Formats: sequence, C-alpha cells, structure tokens
Amino acid sequence: MTVVAPTLRLERKLLAEFDLIISLDEVGRGALAGPVAVGASVMDAAGCRRRVPEGLRDSKLVTEKRRPEVAARAAAWVQASGVGWASAAEVDDGGIMRALGLAASRAIDAVVALGASLDGALVILDGNHDYVSRVHSAPLQVRSVIKGDRDCASVSAASVIAKVARDDHMSALHVDHPAYQWDRNKGYASLEHRAAIRESGLSPFHRASWAIADAPTLF
Repeated sequence: MTVVAPTLRLERKLLAEFDLIISLDEVGRGALAGPVAVGASVMDAAGCRRRVPEGLRDSKLVTEKRRPEVAARAAAWVQASGVGWASAAEVDDGGIMRALGLAASRAIDAVVALGASLDGALVILDGNHDYVSRVHSAPLQVRSVIKGDRDCASVSAASVIAKVARDDHMSALHVDHPAYQWDRNKGYASLEHRAAIRESGLSPFHRASWAIADAPTLF
C-alpha cells in the first residue's frame, strides 16, 4: 500500500482567504469504552512556510511506538494545539455525534484559550459531516474535508496529537480496571475486551447504551 504524505497545499490555498485555520480530527468514535477525543491544531500563513515534520501522517498510519515522538514534533510545529473530550456518559446521554460535537467544541476552546482567534478563522473538520457548528457557543466557519487526516498536514497533526492523548488516558484507566486490557486495546473491541465484558460486566467507562456484548459486527 502506498502511504500518502500529507501536505500544506490546501491550507496554503485557504489562508489566502482566512487569517487562521483550526484543524480538527477525532479519535475513539468506535471504541466500546472511554471518551471520544478531538484534536485541534492551529495554522497560520507563517506556519505554512515551515516544513512538515518528518514522519507526520494520519495517526492510523503511524506505528504506536513512533506516535509519541511524531505527536511531540507536530505540537511543536503548529502555532497551538489542544484536545477536547466527551465522556462515555455523554456518548450515552446524547449519542456519538453529539459527543463528537462537544469534544470538538472543547478542543476549539482549548486553542482559543492559548490565543487563537475565531475572527477570520476557518475550521477544517476531517470527514464529510460538520458535527461542531450546532454545539459551539460562537459562530464558526467550517469546511469538512474528506480524507483530511490523510492529505492535510495540519489535520494529520491534530489526529496524532489526539490519538496519543487518548491512548495515554486509556492506559491510565487500565490501572484500576486491568481486566479489560485497555493498555493494549485502548477501549476498542478486541476479543479479550469482549470476553472481559461478558465475565465482569460493564465498567463506569463503558458506553452502556451500545449493544456491546452481543453485536460485534456493529463496530
């Protein structure tokens, strides 16, 4: 399989129209346990003149061993970055799309707190659905970009930053809930994770509204 290296081609084009780009990508959408997380990275015209960090890719294309160093380079490269979270309880209460919107809104708030301005900013959202505009308290200009995490370097940065943060979070939860092996599966539907659910039941960090035990093909 040919691995596509992300570029700043789209970002440079868009920064002719906008002062700032805030790029978003989610991780944890399909997990059985744990929060969903959305990473945010901020890019301006000056940043677009800097070389894309070595090894930066969509987080799914970076090995687990290399992700922390790539995420650190990505965070140092962009103007600001942050991660927003929505808990398993929020997934249960409002559904996964609402939870993604909450996490994305909180990610935007995180980079605004670091100095990013929404005035003249464009939000690039990986995928084909804008799940953040209805949730965020301030008006946003949003552009959904299919395969943005693969093609757009600023979205790749958001992706790997969020992935490392969520993996670390699940590994921390594993300490008190070792039966589920979250240090290995990060809350996703491994055979061992499902077996532990059948044996021990659900933890407070599982998405209890999902048909977890009996419908593996849903995920």
